[in-house]
Amino acid sequence: MKPIAALPFAALLAVAAGMSGPAAAESAKLLSSHSDWEAYAESEGGKKVCYIGSKPKKESGKYRKRGDTYVLITHRPAENSINVVSISAGYTYQAASEAEVAIGDRSFRLFTDGDFAFAYDAKADGDMVQAMVKGAQMTVKGTSNRGTATADVYSLKGFTAAYKAIGQACGVK
Repeated sequence: MKPIAALPFAALLAVAAGMSGPAAAESAKLLSSHSDWEAYAESEGGKKVCYIGSKPKKESGKYRKRGDTYVLITHRPAENSINVVSISAGYTYQAASEAEVAIGDRSFRLFTDGDFAFAYDAKADGDMVQAMVKGAQMTVKGTSNRGTATADVYSLKGFTAAYKAIGQACGVK
């Protein structure tokens, strides 16, 4: 990952992981950085939340302005919520559209909700995470509410080490 200021990225990730307000950024603790991925842990209502995040290496599309793009994998063990994949497009997705994710020879369709795309169920989340562990890069394609097609390429270098870090921090195997 290009060197990024930890606090702004942590703030971005904290908000995406479900926290809100300025305290969210302050409570996010960088556990470790692994090539293109960063691992974080924080407390949400007294319950531990762990997540990893990365930004794309390449963004393409004919857009004028675009917000922050990133992918997160989040564990909320107290809620029995593990491996939740969420992808921020940096724009509002086209209504009733899907995002397409390609990892190696595997492809996945995610439902969209506002600026985010999510797997349809826990099995799909788990399948995507396993593909990310084995893969080298991930491509995410989506369409904005203005009809602009985008393609973002993420490196998976460091994914497995970061994923193991949040598993250890949150007691998830």
